[in-house]
Formats: sequence, structure tokens, C-alpha cells
Amino acid sequence: MPVLEWAGPGSPDQAHLSRIPIAFISTGANCANKIIKGEVVHKGPLVNLNANKFILKAVIQDYDSSYPLCQTPSINVVLLDALAKDFNQAVNQGDVVAASGFTVGKSPTVQKDKLHPFNLLLSGDACIYVFRQTPSASRPSAVIKESSRLSKQVFKRPKTPKYTYVKLGDLKPKCVVNVYGVVVFFKQPFKSRGTDFCSTLKITDQSNQNISCTIFCEKLEDHPKIFQNGDIVRMHRVKTQFYNGSIMLVNTHGFSVVTFDGTVGADVEPRTSSRFPNLEQEDRRTVEQLRSWAASEGLLPAVPSIPLSDAQPKAYFNLTCQLLAKAPVDSTCTLLRVWDGTRCPWSLLNVIVEPDVMEGPSMFSKEREKLIANILVYDNHAEFARQLKPGDFLRIYNLRAIPGSKKVPGLAGSQSAEEDHLAFHLHGGTAYGRGMRVLPESSPDVQQLKRVIEGFLEREDEEIDEVNDSELLEIACTPPESPSVEAAKCSAERRCSHDVQPETLADLKQRDRGRVHHVRVQLSSYEPHRLHQALKLYCSKCTLMQEIPDDEVVASLFSEASKGSESFSPPAWTASGSVEVPGDSLASPNRTLHVHLSSQLVYERKSRELMFLMGSTLEETCRLAAGYRHIVPVRSRGGGLELLDLTAPFLFRGRKRYYGCKRCSQPTLKEPNVEGDAVMDKKVVAEALGVQLMQSVLLMKLELRDATDTLEAFLWRDANHEIKDFPPRGGRPSASSSFNKWRAERRETQR
Repeated sequence: MPVLEWAGPGSPDQAHLSRIPIAFISTGANCANKIIKGEVVHKGPLVNLNANKFILKAVIQDYDSSYPLCQTPSINVVLLDALAKDFNQAVNQGDVVAASGFTVGKSPTVQKDKLHPFNLLLSGDACIYVFRQTPSASRPSAVIKESSRLSKQVFKRPKTPKYTYVKLGDLKPKCVVNVYGVVVFFKQPFKSRGTDFCSTLKITDQSNQNISCTIFCEKLEDHPKIFQNGDIVRMHRVKTQFYNGSIMLVNTHGFSVVTFDGTVGADVEPRTSSRFPNLEQEDRRTVEQLRSWAASEGLLPAVPSIPLSDAQPKAYFNLTCQLLAKAPVDSTCTLLRVWDGTRCPWSLLNVIVEPDVMEGPSMFSKEREKLIANILVYDNHAEFARQLKPGDFLRIYNLRAIPGSKKVPGLAGSQSAEEDHLAFHLHGGTAYGRGMRVLPESSPDVQQLKRVIEGFLEREDEEIDEVNDSELLEIACTPPESPSVEAAKCSAERRCSHDVQPETLADLKQRDRGRVHHVRVQLSSYEPHRLHQALKLYCSKCTLMQEIPDDEVVASLFSEASKGSESFSPPAWTASGSVEVPGDSLASPNRTLHVHLSSQLVYERKSRELMFLMGSTLEETCRLAAGYRHIVPVRSRGGGLELLDLTAPFLFRGRKRYYGCKRCSQPTLKEPNVEGDAVMDKKVVAEALGVQLMQSVLLMKLELRDATDTLEAFLWRDANHEIKDFPPRGGRPSASSSFNKWRAERRETQR
């Protein structure tokens, strides 16, 4: 059927149809030649039942203007199959529609949604007419376009809906209203016991009535984007209720909200997820009037937040900052490393976490470290923190400054208590508005913060930012001029502190192997020239040294393991399930992958501690690793589960990957044994899987020279910093292959 755009007033010409008000709909009414007209105040998602079977639910509010706003009837409409698909494509929330050819049935949700006791069912030959505003008033009054894709008639009209707003002092119970208000208290959205997120706030206006509002929405973007007290909200279709002796507001079908900055003189820019918010000149006047009134009443805070330079012990405050790095401390606590370009006058607590679980840089320049604060967030806020990315600008509400570190979770025995140091905690729950929000870069507060940070960066020592690999090598590896204690104190590596006189290289080559020598030499060359190329994998059991596999090789192993899936029986100690992995772009569909969890950890509510993942790609595994402490990739073979080829990582922890030695490992699949207060780590997982864990080491090949001879040697960090002699080389083998050859020759000599 053709798609018609209606730009004229009134209804489409259907002489055989007569309009029936929604209030008169019932199973006893004759609706054969009737048409209903109303505004779409709620449009649900299109649900695909199976092949070419669809269902969509909407709520239509009667368009008869003779009804008072609080008494306007609404009815559920259920659309099936092709009509549901067409409705989803052509109709938007806020459009006015007319429908004919419907059937009437009893509404099964009347007790829950308090709407019409009956609903409308549309399918097959039912017809829908849609009225929408045309983009330009200069368009012809009627435009007809052919379309083979849609099976209904669509009409548009140039009418902008006019909204009536009720003062907060004039609210009456059981009405659906539109309101404006100044925020005097708010809580950021938090997860409810069901599937929705919940926001609570209090608003006021010139009537000086404080009205509580409770908002339940499934999507976070549908909640008001409130940054501070004094912000102004405009809410459409909220329902008034009488509770505890006062009026309160709750959202209902068709609810929408827009937030404005409450600062006098700021741009009237709406904060909303809607791409085209309805904003008229009258709305701008209302916002400006509320801003002026709120300023005269002192409803805006003097400052929205306090910088770190003004933080005081035992105080609660709001902080605007930038996230530099984050790391999980345990299952209920996350560490956030933040700064705002100012320095706290108090000594700050240093929280030690493993570098491999840190997302973002684990080290900063000495001057910048002085400005960084460690914030511990707990419980529901730790859940929210998993979504944050380094570089985000945050506002943290009701942050507490606590002296001492007695209650810091995960305080290692090697970390001494710092009783006089200040720690920042964001406790669980939402009392007193406690929470976090990501601020957009367009926010005036973020712009001010960026100016402060940029001022520091301009003053920061440029040499720190320009250290190249050659300079790093010189700092880390150049021997001291003399073997004195004083020289050892100022060097980056551990130095000898004895009185042994240095030997020449010619004499050293004549000595027996296995002894420790002291030499003073010149570094004439080294390889590799880039530090990241010096990172190798080393097995402490068989002394194998190997290169870290290329990502393309690892990705191919994951791809091969995900092809085909044999039938299998998972281990008895596992609990099987699935996890949804987002696509790598908005156009890519989500994928569902099979997972297996430890039943014991699930029982202890530690399900995110360990996950066995099947059928994933390397990229998907890396994305999931941000939300789970330990991920072990597995595949099905021989009726059971097994690890992937050990060329690939056998364990993912955050951004860190762990490899196993093929020679020494005996892969199996057992439940890790973690008892009492013991903490699961890479060693516990490797032991349970029968994998010999390989260490990450820095291996460099150096050419040393003095007046008597030259010598090639290894610099092996994290393995007692040994520097070993090496026979004359022929060709240019890699450092790891040369090292393995040298090890083999050394073992043969020892035999």
C-alpha cells in the first residue's frame, strides 16, 4: 500500500468510519466501523518471536482535548506481525495516531499499570493512520509517495504539541501532569531490585513546595542528567500520588525528562538522550525565570565541588576530577586514581595493587604522583566503576576523607599501616546523594578543570615526557663509575658494595665459570633497541626462554578453537551459563557465549572471580576481561573441556595475559582450591590447571668493551639481574634464541 503524508487538519477521509472515544471502549461495544485517535505516549520494543512473527506493545492516550489532563484515558495497544514491524519503523513516541479494524480484549495488566481495563489488538487488515509534524511548512498540503515496504497509510500534520505545566503548589492526587522544578536534592540512578534503575530527587518552584520524585527506567539515559543542586528539570507525564501525607511524583507511560544548568547566564542547553528535544521560546523563558528565582533564594551551591587542595580530614565533600587509572582491590572494592590539578596538603594513603590488574598507566612522573589521590569505592559504586574508562571526567558525591589505613581492604602484609595518611572512601549505598557521574567535556566545570590541569602540564618537567628508550636503557643498565655504597644509592638497579677491584675483560675470559666478577666497561652496542622487544617469557623449571606470541597467531588459535563444538559434559564442580558480549560497533549484533563457573565461588557470591569461556575470539576475551578477575579460555574435545594450545595465553587478568610452558605443563581442568581468607591469584589458577607458569622477563644482549677485549653478555632483569658471558656470535640470532643456546651449552659443560 502507498505511504501517504497528510499535512492538512482533521482526520483522513474515511466516510464509513466513526470515531469512538477511548473511554467508551469495551468488549460489549460494536467497534466494527469505529476509529480511535490518540497520542502515542509509550512505544515498546519490537519483539521477534520467530520467523516473520513480531509483537509490539504501545500505549495511546485519547486525543480529545475536552478531557482534563489528569483524567485523559489511556489504553494498551498490541500489534502483531507485519503491522508491528511497520509500526516500529514509521511511528515515534509523541505521534498522534488513528486506528481501525481492531479487536477488543481484557487487559491482563490493568492492576499493574492502572490503565484502561481493556486493550486493542491489531493485526492482518487493521489500519493505522499517523499524524506527525512536517519538517517544513512550505510543503504541499498532501504529498503521496509509493512504498512497497510498509503496509499502512501514514499522514503528517504541521502541529506542534502544546504542553501545559502545573505549578508544584497546585498539584492534586491521581493526575498525570507536566512540571518544571529546581533540584534541591538528588541521588544518581542506582540499580533497583528489579530490572530498572531508580532515581530520586526533590524539586521546588516559586510556590515554595518541595516535591519528592521517584523515577524508574530500564535505561540509564532515560533518567535526568543532574550534576548539582540548582539544576532545573522539565518532566512530562508524571503521575501525582498521595504518600505519607504529601504529594509525590512518579513516572508513567510516555515519561520524558530534560535537565538544564541552573546557573544564571548559562546557555539554555538541554541535557537529554533525545536527539530532537521539544524546546520552545516559552521553555527558555521558564528556565530563565527559575534560574533568577533560585539564585535569589540561595538554592545554588556556592561551589559545586571542593578541590583536593581544600580537602580536610573527616569531611564529606563533592569532588570533580579526572580518572587516570583504576584497579579492582577485591570483589566489593575498586581503586580509582584521580587528580584535579591541585595538591592535597595532607599526606595521602598509598594503596598497593598488582600492576597487571591496573587499567591505565601504573606509574606517573614524580611531580604528577604528588597530585594523584587514591579513592576506594565500594559495593554498588564498584559495579559502576567497572564501566569507567581512564580519561573520564567524574563528579563524586559525598566522598569521605578518613585518616589512617586500618580499614583499607586488601592491605598487604608488606604494606605498612599509614595511620597519619589521608584516605578517600566512597561508601556503598546512596544515602545523602552518595554516588558518581561521568561529566561531559562540554560541562563548564570540566572546562575549568581542564584549564587547571593544562596549567600543571605546562609547568611539568619536559624531560620526563621525552625520555626515550636509549635514555631508559642508560639509566637502568649503565654500571657505576666506582663500586662504592654511595654510587649504589643513586642508581636505578641494585649495585655491589664491596671493595673488589675491577677485572679486565681479557682476564675475565680466562676465569672459571660460575664466579662473580666486577668489571668497568663501556657499552658499545645493545639489542633490541626498543624496550618492548626485550620482553620475553621464561620458564623457571626448564629454563626455556621464548618470544611472546604475536597477536595474529593468538587470534588464529582462538578462531580455530571456536570452529565447531563437540558434545561434551562439563566438570561436576562447574555451573554452566552464558554471557552476552557486545559487538565491536553499533551495527554489530551482540554474541552469546557459553561460560562455566565454579559452583563454590557462585555460592560464595564471587562469580566474577573465575570464568571458563568457550567459543570466544581473542578480542571478545579481552573485552570480557575488564569485568572478571580471571578468565580461562577453553574448548570442547573428547567429550569434555580442555585448555587451548599453550601457545595462546591460558589466563587473562584485566589487561594482563599469562602463558604456560609447553614442556613442563600437564594441562587439566580442576577447581581451584581457595580456603578461608586466601586470595585467588595467577599461581592458584595455574596450579589447578596443571600449568607451569612462565615469567615475564626483560632480556637484552649487550656488547661490552674495555681496553683489553670485548665481551657479549646478557642483562636479565627479574632473574637476579645476572650478567653472563656469552661465546662469540656468528650471525645475529634473537636474544631469546641466543639465550637458550647458551643455557644448553652451559648444562652440557656442567655434565
